[in-house]
Amino acid sequence: MKGGGREDAVGRLPRNYNFEVYKTVWRIRQAQARRVALQMPEGLLMFACTLADIVERFTGAEAVVMGDVTYGACCVDDFTARALGADFLVHYGHSCLIPIDSTRGLKMLYVFVDIKIDTAHLIQTLRFNFPAGAKLALVSTVQFVSALQAASRELQPDYHIWTPQCKPLSPGELLGCTSPRLAQETDAIVYLGDGRFHLESIMIANPGVPAYRYDPYSKAFSQELYDHQRMQESRKAAIRQAAGARKWGLILGTLGRQGSPAILQHLESSLQAAGRPYTRLLLSEIFPSKLQLFPDVEAWVQVACPRLSIDWGAAFEKPLLTPYEAAVALQQIQWQEIYPMDFYAGLSLGPWTVNHPSHQPQKGGRTKEVSPRSGTPLENGAWPTWAHRHTLEFKGSMRKDHLIPAKEKCPRLVAGCSMD
Repeated sequence: MKGGGREDAVGRLPRNYNFEVYKTVWRIRQAQARRVALQMPEGLLMFACTLADIVERFTGAEAVVMGDVTYGACCVDDFTARALGADFLVHYGHSCLIPIDSTRGLKMLYVFVDIKIDTAHLIQTLRFNFPAGAKLALVSTVQFVSALQAASRELQPDYHIWTPQCKPLSPGELLGCTSPRLAQETDAIVYLGDGRFHLESIMIANPGVPAYRYDPYSKAFSQELYDHQRMQESRKAAIRQAAGARKWGLILGTLGRQGSPAILQHLESSLQAAGRPYTRLLLSEIFPSKLQLFPDVEAWVQVACPRLSIDWGAAFEKPLLTPYEAAVALQQIQWQEIYPMDFYAGLSLGPWTVNHPSHQPQKGGRTKEVSPRSGTPLENGAWPTWAHRHTLEFKGSMRKDHLIPAKEKCPRLVAGCSMD
């Protein structure tokens, strides 16, 4: 990408957003791609036309912007990209949860869109509000992981700082359905981000650790609370109701790669063993009105997004379980007092999670067997009435009282969660 107004083209994008334009152009040229699909979350769609213009101008390939909703890394839609005749897909804004070697017939590039923030203000805010020696777990989404690591290095001399990792995610990275368990002596979780959805994931996994959020846009700092008791009571009630269901429905999410056929097969085998009849249903998005069209189904299990059941399950007329909750209802496992947030974790609670070893392709040599119960590190957005916002009065003069309404390396490794 030389000359020809390259600086002007890149200058049309915000300076603090790293869209990796030069790398993208080089990679598309190297692949000799003819049609390139661009996929990104709605928050980045305002830059889609600019990116498409750059691709067409500097690679000669045709650019196609995919406009379907993209909630997260699980929504990588290589199937639609291929159906559109694309031979290359660029996915923006998420980590590579779906390995690039699994998108057969389509070359792929992930662009994390690293966002530069005022790291000095973040560091100053944390120094203002936590005493020296405090044990802090710093977490974020992939866009801010670089800033998180920079802040961690700066704070290390005076604080015990962790960027906990739940592989295959990067250190400090969270998903809405996947978060690490923290050491009990952790004093606080500090989340860097502009919404609550991802923060709630690690709050659910660590109910005894206070959680705080630093908004990099407003520079607001607040303590966040979550009603664990109400969430757990609601999910237990749904499980009890589903346990007596005579006919079940299994939903496979078709929004990108949300659905896991391996988990669906596991659920089918479990229901067959229990003598429960079931219906399969493929849906890109799951709505109460859609499921009401199946009055004979008395309980649903959705293989799409666990948070749909956790956050919005009460909005559905019939129980809408996660695969883990279905395992509890079918008496395959006992209810966990700390709700597991391990849907994409390498070492997870059982075969109702995506990356459980039982779902991985067999490789040469010996394989290590992992017990569904002992192979997990467990030690023992959202629905507005469950996730209560609370702002404390913090010392200092920085803006800490303003809250914004909630809004959202790499090949998979079979490994667990750690505090590394």
